[in-house]
Amino acid sequence: MKPISSLNLGFNDAENYKRRENKDFLNHIFLRDHALEKLCSKESFFLVGEKGTGKTAYSVFLQNNTYAETKAKVFYIRETEYQSFISLKKEKQLLLSDYADVWKVILFVLIGKSLEEKDVVPGMVPRFSKLAGLQKAIDTYYHSAFAPEIIYVLNFLKESKVAAELISKLAKARGEEKQSVSFTESRFQVNLLYIEREFKDALSALKLSLNHIVFIDGIDIRPASIPFEEYIACIKGLANAIWSLNNDFFPTVRDTPGRIRVVLLIRPDIFSALGLQNQNAKIRDNSVLLDWRTTYQDYRTSGIFLMADRLLSSQQKDILEPGQAWDHYFPYAVKNYKTQQATDSSFISFLRYSLYRPRDIVTMLGILKDLFVERQRQPSEVFSEADFDNAEFRRRYGDYLMGEIKDHLTFYYSDAEYEIFLKFFDYLRGKPTFDYAEYLTAFVSFEEFIHKNNSILPAFCGSADSFLQFLYELNILSYKEDREAGVFMQWCFRERSYSNIAPKVKTEARYEIHHGIANALNTGSRLMAARKR
Repeated sequence: MKPISSLNLGFNDAENYKRRENKDFLNHIFLRDHALEKLCSKESFFLVGEKGTGKTAYSVFLQNNTYAETKAKVFYIRETEYQSFISLKKEKQLLLSDYADVWKVILFVLIGKSLEEKDVVPGMVPRFSKLAGLQKAIDTYYHSAFAPEIIYVLNFLKESKVAAELISKLAKARGEEKQSVSFTESRFQVNLLYIEREFKDALSALKLSLNHIVFIDGIDIRPASIPFEEYIACIKGLANAIWSLNNDFFPTVRDTPGRIRVVLLIRPDIFSALGLQNQNAKIRDNSVLLDWRTTYQDYRTSGIFLMADRLLSSQQKDILEPGQAWDHYFPYAVKNYKTQQATDSSFISFLRYSLYRPRDIVTMLGILKDLFVERQRQPSEVFSEADFDNAEFRRRYGDYLMGEIKDHLTFYYSDAEYEIFLKFFDYLRGKPTFDYAEYLTAFVSFEEFIHKNNSILPAFCGSADSFLQFLYELNILSYKEDREAGVFMQWCFRERSYSNIAPKVKTEARYEIHHGIANALNTGSRLMAARKR
């Protein structure tokens, strides 16, 4: 087996796998599963998953490879794109209902720049000429230096009169437009409609040999400079545009073997915040929900275990059986909490400290390797339970989870509100487990602290129960439920499903802070003591 110090444990951010030198590595470690197959089906418009569940990895894998007769291209929305969109809104006095129309044209341009002549069915290449003409119009505007990024498309649309005139001029040159069309800067929506119609005509004429997906990524983090209301309105328009194109336009294109789709990568909480029409139907019928849940009994055949094992086994010279690489590097058992006997697999510890997300597992492996190398242990050695129980490992992993929580909250709240949020855990006084009455006492003290410091009450502090739900949705705590088979820990990430996208916490129950972040929240000392007992 490969020495631990020589293992490549990949990246936390899958965007790194777009780079040429990393593409082969992703191909070797990527787990081709049911979610990937469903993502390639024509009904999937939204790729839904918590941070760290692999949304970007799926899209980048499909961009790097032609898979299931499908090609893909990933586009990322950055802070400058949102600022440019808001600027466009102000300049053109756009209404909320106009947002989707702007996004449709943006998406058409991105699709157009993603398609190449070789993607057309042999013998139908002349039909590509109109789309090539539209591409040429955009290139002409940018003096042949156009890159298919959203910021460039927005800048192109800001000058809608010039853009429409360029497209019209080239259409006339090809004999496709018989009469003159006039455009004025004051008629932005009319210019936009003309550009949209030209792209629709061009795409309708194509016969594609393969399916094509345009992925839109990057909406999970709201830039601090963009107000929340503006941001939500912007991405709601994007989501409605994607739905409209996928449902109302692309299916009407006839006689083409390959189909076009646009897929939005989105977190479950943001999906819920958009308030889309028939939202429950969209999440069930037109979404891929990344679900890595498993049970301790069935973990060995679960996707999350096979993903971790593949990360290790794919780097070995010999072909290994599933689980063989994991058993080599982690050849120990851990204590079963019910029997207090060391009968559970080492992987169970990883599940206990994770939110059942690939990024959590990869991060733990990376930290363990870093500490292993820092201690300069012999290359032939393997990991032990002592490595996992190491205080420095727990500290680094806790910091990682807190960073994930902060990134999640950045979508809704400011850094100042995040600091207020952290103060609540001081009032639990080191308790990793507590009942509802103890929680209420801590919340009252928390509210008093906010008032004494003349801080504005954050929206998440509306009431004790709403704050409890807030902590539950962040997977900071779970509630315990008594059943005939025993006590069950109910976590938000375990309860989430197509039919229950936003699970609710139970009041009047007992609660427990997640093991992975207990130390980072100063509630870990009693937890460690409880484990020793």
